[in-house]
Amino acid sequence: MFDVILVAVDGSQHGQHAAQIAGDLARAVQATELYVVVAYEPVPGYVKEPNLSEAIATRRAEAQQILQQALDIVGHLPAKIDPQIIEGAIAEAILNIANERKCDVIVMGSRGFGRLEDALLGSNSQKVANHAPCPVLIVR
Repeated sequence: MFDVILVAVDGSQHGQHAAQIAGDLARAVQATELYVVVAYEPVPGYVKEPNLSEAIATRRAEAQQILQQALDIVGHLPAKIDPQIIEGAIAEAILNIANERKCDVIVMGSRGFGRLEDALLGSNSQKVANHAPCPVLIVR
């Protein structure tokens, strides 16, 4: 049914709940793989050195912390767990992984730490749900 699961997390409360649900789902259906993905927007092009290196390092460290927190929430699984950090447009990064890895379901939070206009005009979860190659489970 759902052999390959992708869970997208961003450190928000909804993202943490998505990690919990994905772990529970993986255990319930005896999934073979779970991709735990943290995607973050690139540092804007107008940021130049010496601030650029620091901004990149800070975003990468935050993403690593979010990833570790999600892995802790998912807990032990008999499935292969593949953690990934991706810099890029968030919805597109999630969709690319789902397509490349032939995921059977995507699990993600309904709202995250996105920009205000995303919350008002259409969140990353909505973009993913509209374009995903598989079912999308959006959790609160």
